[in-house]
Amino acid sequence: MGSFSPIHWMILAVLALLLFGGRGKITGIMGDTAKGIKAFKDGLKDEDKPADKGAPGTLPRTDAEKEAIAREEAKHNA
Repeated sequence: MGSFSPIHWMILAVLALLLFGGRGKITGIMGDTAKGIKAFKDGLKDEDKPADKGAPGTLPRTDAEKEAIAREEAKHNA
């Protein structure tokens, strides 16, 4: 239990090469993680903003629907 076998040392060497080999793999991984967290936070912010002042869960009105509503309001106001 006190010492590592040669296979343990080889596994540790492979892990060390994967983490520290190349050009800054750890910093690249951390940068990707930070970008993912930022994108997640931005996604949460977008969901909180209402798309339209209409009722929640309704689709935005088209120009034709807006014109029809304006005509109806003009009839009632005249």
